[in-house]
Amino acid sequence: MALALIVPVPGPLRAQSQVSQPAAAAQNTQQPGGFVMKVNAELVLTNVVARDAKTGELVRGLKQSDFSVYENGKQQQIATFDFQSVDMATPLNEATVSGLAAGTKGPGNKAVVVARPEDLRNHRLIVMFFDLTTMQPEDLERSVDAARDFLKKKMAPADLVALVSLGDTLKVDQDFTADKDALWNQVGIYNGTQAQGFAQGANANSNQVEDTTGYTPDESEYNDLNTDRELFALRAISKSLEKISEKKSLLYFSGGISRDGIENQASLRAAINSAVRANLAIYSVDTRGLQAISPLGDASTGSLRGTGAYNGGALQNNMNQNFATQEVMATLSSDTGGKAFFDSNDFAPAFAQVQRDTSAYYAIGFHSSNPARDGKYRKLTIKINRPGIKLEYRPGYYAPSDFQHSGKEDRERDLDDQLSSDLPATDMAVYLDAMYFRLDENRFYVPVSLIVPGSQVPFVKGGDKDKATLDIIGVVIDEVKRPIGRARETVKLNLDQSLGARQKNIQYSTSFNLPPGKYHLKFVVRENQTGRMGSFEADINLPEMKKVPLKMSSIVLASTRQPSKRESPLVRNGQEYVPNISHVFRQDQHLYLLYEVYSPVREKPAENQPKGTKPGINLLSSLELIQGSTKVYETPLVQAKAINVAGRDAVSVELDVPLAGLKPGSYLCQLNVVDDAGGSFAFPRFAVLVREPATPAAQPAAGGASPSGGGAGSER
Repeated sequence: MALALIVPVPGPLRAQSQVSQPAAAAQNTQQPGGFVMKVNAELVLTNVVARDAKTGELVRGLKQSDFSVYENGKQQQIATFDFQSVDMATPLNEATVSGLAAGTKGPGNKAVVVARPEDLRNHRLIVMFFDLTTMQPEDLERSVDAARDFLKKKMAPADLVALVSLGDTLKVDQDFTADKDALWNQVGIYNGTQAQGFAQGANANSNQVEDTTGYTPDESEYNDLNTDRELFALRAISKSLEKISEKKSLLYFSGGISRDGIENQASLRAAINSAVRANLAIYSVDTRGLQAISPLGDASTGSLRGTGAYNGGALQNNMNQNFATQEVMATLSSDTGGKAFFDSNDFAPAFAQVQRDTSAYYAIGFHSSNPARDGKYRKLTIKINRPGIKLEYRPGYYAPSDFQHSGKEDRERDLDDQLSSDLPATDMAVYLDAMYFRLDENRFYVPVSLIVPGSQVPFVKGGDKDKATLDIIGVVIDEVKRPIGRARETVKLNLDQSLGARQKNIQYSTSFNLPPGKYHLKFVVRENQTGRMGSFEADINLPEMKKVPLKMSSIVLASTRQPSKRESPLVRNGQEYVPNISHVFRQDQHLYLLYEVYSPVREKPAENQPKGTKPGINLLSSLELIQGSTKVYETPLVQAKAINVAGRDAVSVELDVPLAGLKPGSYLCQLNVVDDAGGSFAFPRFAVLVREPATPAAQPAAGGASPSGGGAGSER
């Protein structure tokens, strides 16, 4: 990887997309009279079920004035109040609420009718989520039977049920619907879907205790990834339901989720926070049912050794393992206002509890008086001024967090989310260019350069230095959407203030080794002062050179060459070409051009040529600069008579164009490449912009580039 400070682009660069304004919780509007209006748009919504303390019956008819809401002990002003009951639900006739699922007959065969938000009022919205990756066949069959029994016997007219499954991918198998037959048929397809992969692996503590005579593979990292995958699925479901304001319930059928210390803490917190914001209560159901825990373990572990089976150590270890797989499910339920159901072969109480909790409830919303966006947990306390009433509600929520208060795990997750997002990040401008050079018949060296304008980076003064930190993440995806290359780097800038970093561009370089084919590149850059992000996507085609008459690499344009000892096609005679991806140059600079030609045709040997003499080549190159219809400059003809890149059967061609004699303006450049021995040629064209020399005040470094060295210039 490389980082360099390069000259500013005087003319405007075309961004990939328009920059959008970041969403904010508070908006300040300056009025003509000097008044400032502040609006807090973040409504904290919680559902309250009121029951008679003695009989457990629902209490209706309560008013807003009967409730008091406290956040961390401080009373909050209630902004919204509503009462919803399934007894007041209006029947829905459509088969599908939002039309996200295709159903059992495939896309296009199911009616897709979108329900209006007001039509969902007073309905009971239930999501059945089957985690196929954690359940054994018999557990899955038991959960499917319980779901079918509920749909056939207990599902009420006000119930709208959706089916979601996690196997190889997360799928919405049936959108919200009141059609019992469609649901009954769809849930039946889960039977026989065992062997989905992603089962929990062994670790060093599996059924071993003090025994050290045998080897147990430690697959903790594999388990951590599986757990993150399951928690990310829950978060994705929650985010998809955010626009539905009614209370939702999710029945989570799982064979247990294990957590390795704090490794999955960020993912767990994100899943809970998303569910709370979506007004979604999670009801976890352990599909393993009532288990008999044996000190000898089950068939998933090896034979027990040592004395653990006789002193209780092995039994305690197995019980701890079982408890650990239930702890995450219990946390998900308790922190979202749901309930967890463990150690029972009868799953009917879980369905009954969902119906009981969502039959009638009060929806209370308030704007928090605490403006801090610290991401901390805030405890909720709701009181009622009537005696003999017991309230059930969510115990708290996580406050919104800004970038400064986010932890390392949250920041990494934000980068990964943006990298996988279909929407580009446009808070800061990012520009990217990718090139290619052939290494061998089936491998290319692909250098990638990114530019971030220095004006977009909030440098902090530290003595006589300008300091900033950039997080850079990127991925290369092949034609079948598989990620085959990845880059991740945190770059710390520590630049001398005399360099004028804010008036220049920050350039980052990395590289990949790839086979021929078509690829999609996406890079995300984040500055770590405010957390603003920018992204850029590009496609690159690495050709099959065998099919091309004149085999050429990409053409590198550069205004800077810097000393380098590394081996790279960009390095010639100890000087590395720094790609100028904007193609903007100054009159006081040189236009350096570098490209390679592969496997040029050898000339026919002369009749009087001595035996053993290797046939030569005859490769001709020149560069023309055209303005309008007039050729204003042409380089002397460069002739290559022999291969000059050992081991790659390549000719590396370098051209140097001093720009002092050219007038400012735009030019069309034509590169003339002729393989005289093979009778093949190419005339690629590209545009450049020549500007006037920089003023002395804006020219702190020779040639407009930072000097090499750690921190103050190029950084490896």
